[in-house]
Amino acid sequence: MAGLNRRSIWWSAGQVSAGAHPVPVLPPFPLRGPLARLGGAGLAFLLLASAAPSLAQDSLRNTFPGRRIGGATRGECSSRLIVHLVPPSSVLAPGSAGLGLLQGPSAAPVPLVVELRPLGRGGNPDTTVKPVLQRTLPAMPIGITLLPLATVTTPTVWESSYACGGPAGAAPAAADPLSFVESVSPPALSLLVPQGSAADGPVLAGLGKLRQACGGTVATADLVRTFALEDLVRPDWPARLPVRCP
Repeated sequence: MAGLNRRSIWWSAGQVSAGAHPVPVLPPFPLRGPLARLGGAGLAFLLLASAAPSLAQDSLRNTFPGRRIGGATRGECSSRLIVHLVPPSSVLAPGSAGLGLLQGPSAAPVPLVVELRPLGRGGNPDTTVKPVLQRTLPAMPIGITLLPLATVTTPTVWESSYACGGPAGAAPAAADPLSFVESVSPPALSLLVPQGSAADGPVLAGLGKLRQACGGTVATADLVRTFALEDLVRPDWPARLPVRCP
């Protein structure tokens, strides 16, 4: 010990595993300076606190009750396909890529409502606070829409649904016993998080390529492969889809 410089910091190179996140083992030797004043318990708290955000986000990715596909099974409006271009888990760290969504075909399109709210209890959006973003997009035919987005700093729920029941999407016959279906379009529901994962990589790359095609079109087959939409796209869809960047 006498040969060590006074400025040396004694530390253990060992690690223990906490799930998928290695956590440094507490040093087996005394620490000098401010670290020594923390004591073993204080230092352990700091180490666990630094790992907590990453561990909490991994838990959200595994438990968030989202669905990247919206739409019901009945009604011209409410059954129209809406897909968030996110991983199958419906959780994404968008970074600077923004948001992307796919709208299916419709004979009578209606506006689309996009809303972002902080994550609340039970994986639901917190409706007690003002939305981070609330935007109504005009009625559009089949195609892809890309939206800019500020950096996500906290877990945020993204909902997209059609404005069924309004003047443009209301059922024409009030006596229709199934007309109530038109008033509700089940939303696509995704979670946006600050920290990325390996599953985000292909999606972010795909969104980047779509942004390069703003105002043009992309091959439907390429979109299907990139975002794993094989079970959603029907054979009667056009070979190319427009990319809109409002």
